[in-house]
Amino acid sequence: MIIAEQIEKLQTELSRLVGQVPGTAKSIASSLVAASPAGRARKKPRFSKAARARISSAQKERWAKTKTKTGNARKKGKMSAAGRANIVRAQKARWAKIKAEKGKKS
Repeated sequence: MIIAEQIEKLQTELSRLVGQVPGTAKSIASSLVAASPAGRARKKPRFSKAARARISSAQKERWAKTKTKTGNARKKGKMSAAGRANIVRAQKARWAKIKAEKGKKS
């Protein structure tokens, strides 16, 4: 309830500052658009077909460069069979301990 009161208070203050009748969102919006530099809403910038083609080709070149750079790629580490066996053994021991503790509780 308090938030709704604050919103109403802020809308009234905005209306007073803009010089419109309080509570009419349409009048507030129209006055804000009228207060913009050109007096109308801004249009989305449009690119010509040639400009889009240049941007597209430049991006394709950048992607081609990154795909051909294999020397800079970090090499993946390979795990030895013994290292993997150690991890498997340790994990089995952990699960055996957990299962043993569950068996004691039940």
